[in-house]
Amino acid sequence: MLEYVHGHLTEATPTYAVVDCHGVGYYLNISLSTFAQLQGKTECQLFIHEAIKEDAYSLYGFFTKEERELFRLLILVSGVGANTARVILSAYQPVEIQRAIMTEDVNLIKGIKGIGPKSAQKIIIELKDKVAKLDMQGAGDVGTLFPVATSPIKSEALAALEVLGFKKEAAQKDIDRLIKQNPDITVEQLVKLAIKEFSSMR
Repeated sequence: MLEYVHGHLTEATPTYAVVDCHGVGYYLNISLSTFAQLQGKTECQLFIHEAIKEDAYSLYGFFTKEERELFRLLILVSGVGANTARVILSAYQPVEIQRAIMTEDVNLIKGIKGIGPKSAQKIIIELKDKVAKLDMQGAGDVGTLFPVATSPIKSEALAALEVLGFKKEAAQKDIDRLIKQNPDITVEQLVKLAIKEFSSMR
């Protein structure tokens, strides 16, 4: 079982990263929280979760053990798959998710794409005591974010939203509007805003 990979960061997008470890490239599915932590880095260490199914083998990478543990707790809840858990960790920072569960903030959790009122209640009931034990101090603290050019940010944001389950056609106009309103917006900020806006329109 893989615990972590440490190596040269050859590629980083809002939804995946590629880490070269002694000539072997690991393709890791990541959240926006982890993506933000990788900005400006050429070398990194990501903690691994292996998702093994009959027809697929996927790796998920996390910048902190705490984010990985929260991801693992989320996928234990019936109806919350790996991709939904990644959307949750992309909509908010890990410490914000922890706080929402502990304070029983149903509205915040159900506002995330793929999470309805019943699922939100289930997440709170099943995980409230468990997430209280996690030390989230500094987990997902993105620090200074790096703005990028409008064209790359638009294409990266649209690609990320597609991977996270949003339709490209529906996202296009909202992405353009958000970029126009916030010219210096980062990829992470743009995708977070889009996720929240789309979820509020359900």
